[in-house]
Amino acid sequence: FENGDKMPALGLGTWKSAKGEVYKAVREAINIGYRHFDCALLYGNEDEIGEALNDSQLDHEVKREELWITSKLWNNAHKHEHILPNIKTSLRNLKLEYLDLYLIHWPVVLRPDVIFPAKGEDLASLKDVSLTETWNGMIELKEMGLTKHIGVSNFSIKKINALIVETGVKPEMNQVEMHPYFQQTELLDFCNSNGILMTAYAPLGSTDRPENRKTAGEPLLFDDETIKSIALRNNISSAQVMLAWAVARGTSPIPKSVHYQRLQDNLAAGDIKLSDSDINEINNLNKNYRYIKGDFWCLPGSDYTLQNLWDEQ
Repeated sequence: FENGDKMPALGLGTWKSAKGEVYKAVREAINIGYRHFDCALLYGNEDEIGEALNDSQLDHEVKREELWITSKLWNNAHKHEHILPNIKTSLRNLKLEYLDLYLIHWPVVLRPDVIFPAKGEDLASLKDVSLTETWNGMIELKEMGLTKHIGVSNFSIKKINALIVETGVKPEMNQVEMHPYFQQTELLDFCNSNGILMTAYAPLGSTDRPENRKTAGEPLLFDDETIKSIALRNNISSAQVMLAWAVARGTSPIPKSVHYQRLQDNLAAGDIKLSDSDINEINNLNKNYRYIKGDFWCLPGSDYTLQNLWDEQ
């Protein structure tokens, strides 16, 4: 970060980590050496993560200043008056006095009483609650010391540029789907040139996402022959190939696991150095294939379409 703060490149994602599992996973992860945890109010497990973080500190396994904790503002709290209560809920759940990074989860606004939309009317227009209003609220949270850094998630170049033009304050992070089949090179180049860091979610292709979010016949990263051959050549796993590639290109992957061996293997990937030819082979795999399509926001009667969500042609 521009102020000199350092975020561990490889973090643990906590989306879909079930209650009852995530406490143990976080405790184990800390003992293995993880220090970066990616959370969100929507995931519904921040209270259990907070117990694990707190107990790890009480047991002298880790100090607060060694941890990097990210959380996210949910879509039903984009209005200025809802932003402060939202971060306070996350801080209370996580048993923290401050976050290291707080992100706008999506460039999408829901009505305050809606958690997830079932129909178009559940969504509010960006004309009524602008992303600039939300971003100004995020800037205030940083000024109050409730979070050290602020950023966005699932934002396009166009949307980030608008925030910078309208507020003069750029996001410090953009968290988006990124993996060998969806490399987001243009977005990565833009963020690099503007001093905006990038976190890669679904870095392994999000194979454990809900079945209703999967597409029949979609390409699977773990079946890719190039990735398998690179893994074989380096005597590492396919997952480690993908994570090492993500770190090599200067992004921060946040794979999710609750399995001890996988937690170890994933973290170890951060120290694996692939050859230039390995990296070039992976760079040639891009299919512009998005696993998390975002179509669940694009309901009839709302303002949201896939085109204006991602600002892609």
